[in-house]
Amino acid sequence: MAKQVEKPEWARIAEAFEASGQTQREFALARGVRLSTLQSWVYRSRRAAPSHAEPVRLLPVQVATAPSATEVVLEVVAAGGARVRFAVGTDVTYVARLVAALGR
Repeated sequence: MAKQVEKPEWARIAEAFEASGQTQREFALARGVRLSTLQSWVYRSRRAAPSHAEPVRLLPVQVATAPSATEVVLEVVAAGGARVRFAVGTDVTYVARLVAALGR
């Protein structure tokens, strides 16, 4: 029979899992804990954590014709694969806000 683990210890284990970059199965095997128990505590930890996510904000977008081959553009590719092109001279603050929003 496995030893009883106190709640604060499991909260620390769930936190360590979140920071590990491993799958739950890998983490459970490495730590010698039951996968189902780890899953339960990770779920509880995530539900108990206050949400710090900012609300989704939409930014204004202007749709224009495709740039000509001679026009210089800046293309940003977000981690999710979205591609956005900006003409030279586009407001840098606007570009930064849009890229940050795409990154969420």
